[in-house]
Amino acid sequence: MTDTRPLILSCPLPRTLPLILAPDRLAELQARYRIVETTDEALPALPDAVLAEARYIIGQPPMDAALLARLVSLRCIFNVESNLLNNMPYDEVFRRGIHVVTTGAVFAQPVAEIGLGFALSLLRNIHGADADFRAGHELWGGDGNANARLLTGAEVGIIGFGDLGRACARVLTGFQPRLRVFDPWLPPSRIRDAGAEGCDLDTVMAHSDVVFCTAAVTSENRAFLGAESFAAMRRGAIFLLLSRADVVDFAALMAAVRSGHILAASDVFPDEPLAADHPVRGIPGFLLSAHRAGALDVAFKRMGEMVLEDLALLDRGLPPMVCKRAERETVARFRSRPVAVN
Repeated sequence: MTDTRPLILSCPLPRTLPLILAPDRLAELQARYRIVETTDEALPALPDAVLAEARYIIGQPPMDAALLARLVSLRCIFNVESNLLNNMPYDEVFRRGIHVVTTGAVFAQPVAEIGLGFALSLLRNIHGADADFRAGHELWGGDGNANARLLTGAEVGIIGFGDLGRACARVLTGFQPRLRVFDPWLPPSRIRDAGAEGCDLDTVMAHSDVVFCTAAVTSENRAFLGAESFAAMRRGAIFLLLSRADVVDFAALMAAVRSGHILAASDVFPDEPLAADHPVRGIPGFLLSAHRAGALDVAFKRMGEMVLEDLALLDRGLPPMVCKRAERETVARFRSRPVAVN
């Protein structure tokens, strides 16, 4: 008897299906669909009959026009990396009505929460005071608060106001900051509706006590935050890099922190894993996190739930509504490098 279940090509590296789906939900996926496990490299070598039957892809493998032409039944590509990749002929993808969607929104809340933690730790020197205490030269009471500041009522800037930027705004609500946002891809009303002021980049950098950088890497903004931007910040201000390292001139950021002009925290780096002798490891005032801000099991499992929900809609002839759909006007501008480690 012919198996009529829809065919899924699964190549979600660095994710795996067991990572993003609880055992019962993985069993459900396997019951509802035929699944062909493959890799980005092996995908083009699959038999024509398999490629022609594939309705969905979990992952976002590189795809040229010739490979796309063999995927005659393809209806949706589920990016489970988080950032949409510039690795396929999007004009043809959209012409054929193929959806490209991402589950990246699952990381917004956990990354925003750790960003809040970075801000509080740098404002109050939580991490430094702990290290001093363990070394036996702690400062008690007010002596340990010479440079401490409150987040409450502070002037805060957010660069990039997508899912992550908006999540940062939400976790900051209780601190009642004056919130300024720079995002050239958004209309002013979207920023105002979130309780923030839309501003140019120079204003955000020059008038913020804390800056949350949550911008995606695009064809227009690689290293757009450099020495001039960091020099324009208030002395002692805090810069939090939460999205991708390629949006900053990382050497310039290190220099600004090393000089004592600003403090910084970063969860992302130009090369990952970071070399053992990388100079950022030795810069006081630079709080380091090994790209772990969003990597929680609860986020990975929510990713799988989003895929299952949208698969069910697509199977009924409806558009995906849970994952975020790529926009034809902007998707080809993204320049994020794929992550290598979960």
